[in-house]
Amino acid sequence: MRVSQFFLSTLREAPADAEIVSHKLMLRAGIIRRLAGGIYTWMPLGLRIVRKVEAIVREEMNRAGAVELAMPVVQPAELWQESGRWEKYGAELLRFQDRHQRDFLIQPTSEEVVTDLARAELRSYRQLPVHFYQIQTKFRDERRPRFGIMRGREFTMKDGYSFHADYVDLQREYQNMYDTYTRIFTRLGLKFRAVAADTGAIGGTGSHEFHVLADSGEDAIAYCPQSDYAANVELAEALAPPGARPAAGSPMRKVPTPGKTRCEDVADLLGAPLERTVKAIATMHDEEFVLLLLRGDHSLNEVKTQKLARMDPFRFATDTEVERHLGCKPGYIGPVGANPAIRVIADRSVALMADFICGANEEGYHLANANFGRDLPEPALVADIRNVTPGDPSPDGKGALDLCRGIEVGHIFQLRTKYSEAMKAMFLDEAGKSRAFEMGCYGIGVTRIVGAAIEQNHDARGIVFPQPIAPFQLALVPIGYRKSAQVREACDKLYLELAAAGIEVLLDDRDERPGVMFADMELIGIPHRVVVGERGLKEGKLEYQGRSEQAPTAVAPGELLAFVKARLCAP
Repeated sequence: MRVSQFFLSTLREAPADAEIVSHKLMLRAGIIRRLAGGIYTWMPLGLRIVRKVEAIVREEMNRAGAVELAMPVVQPAELWQESGRWEKYGAELLRFQDRHQRDFLIQPTSEEVVTDLARAELRSYRQLPVHFYQIQTKFRDERRPRFGIMRGREFTMKDGYSFHADYVDLQREYQNMYDTYTRIFTRLGLKFRAVAADTGAIGGTGSHEFHVLADSGEDAIAYCPQSDYAANVELAEALAPPGARPAAGSPMRKVPTPGKTRCEDVADLLGAPLERTVKAIATMHDEEFVLLLLRGDHSLNEVKTQKLARMDPFRFATDTEVERHLGCKPGYIGPVGANPAIRVIADRSVALMADFICGANEEGYHLANANFGRDLPEPALVADIRNVTPGDPSPDGKGALDLCRGIEVGHIFQLRTKYSEAMKAMFLDEAGKSRAFEMGCYGIGVTRIVGAAIEQNHDARGIVFPQPIAPFQLALVPIGYRKSAQVREACDKLYLELAAAGIEVLLDDRDERPGVMFADMELIGIPHRVVVGERGLKEGKLEYQGRSEQAPTAVAPGELLAFVKARLCAP
């Protein structure tokens, strides 16, 4: 491809509202252009990248035995009402009515549609298993779209759905997809990690997320360097400390803490370690006031908490609700002396604490040396409600946990019969008995992968695309293409030779300064570059430079094709 026949639209500076590296670089490189909040046009350069991602995904899905179809973007509300998600999904579901006042939605995902298809087409166990997938536009009405395509409203996703006669076969396909996703992300040239995850709004039993590792990732991942354990922090279990609770050592006393509403400030004032403090978090479940207790140096895990009995859903109590139930302003609340009718849930670590510091339910005061059983009742429930921290013991017992950050680009679920039972999607088994399908669900964020790849692969000069998804494999940059017949002739010949060998070449035949051309080719992330100039031609050499290399390599024109092929095949 010649730049004169393409559409290259680069910017020197990113717009002021671009927040993260990938957003800035995608706008500067002319990969995307904003149309509305969270909605982007994929420019010709960007579309080439997306199509390469799609091709790898499609090849591996077909190889794994899945069958591609295309389901409608617009879906009738009736199907979502059957599954129960019409009411539960929330404001991210874009709903509308047609001219006949019938309710429809723009699909964020297609569990309902594919289940409806299965109940109409799959009648017997002899037709199972089957795995349908599509690569298609999705829409989720994010409250605050941000980070470019990383948290956009419209995006492209590969979503697949499998149907099985029994759970054993579902588990087989789940492992098949785990292995398939591993091949996909390996072929894409990304550093990634698969982690156990919460099923979220999709539902089901088991699930794994696939994360591209990047410091800018929104998700925290807990992993054990000494084993294969890895889980999203939302799911990672925080084990109870070893041993029994120590005996009370000192009498409880009320201490003045004026203006100190944070555990850190109270600990500093009293000269105590932060891990000796207990913070009380006031929440509401329906109309019930519930107090959550965490160690001062720990943070609440809302996903774990919501899974507890009589806590789905919960919200944080307002200041007015706190004062009504505890008679105190937030910042000084605690479990000692609280109404016995208030349900108290303590984290595992808190339940084993003695002589701890907590709020006194009186403004300007805290309690020191509080103890369960002596100064306050045992908690109604002890549960794992905190986020793990570095150094916590790994749940598999093989070492200590560490944390890293990741960008979720894939997610696989064992849906089981969540949708088939709700929508009465049944088949006849070998005994002629009607049974609900066992289902799996498997998603990949195709357009999100592009942003994640950039977050993981960039430098001060721009994008450093992994070779499999770079828009072009090689940039051919002539010095004086419009001014030197010798340069033009050599470049045209090289361009044809490289293209004939199946190499994707971008020939920069613009009448621009060398610095502008070099900057653009580095910005858009092409992995290999060859520079052709009069001086080099007279000396019988061309300049080759890899995108991440610091210095060029001289190559004879007659040897360039073999040299480039070797570089393209290099790991």
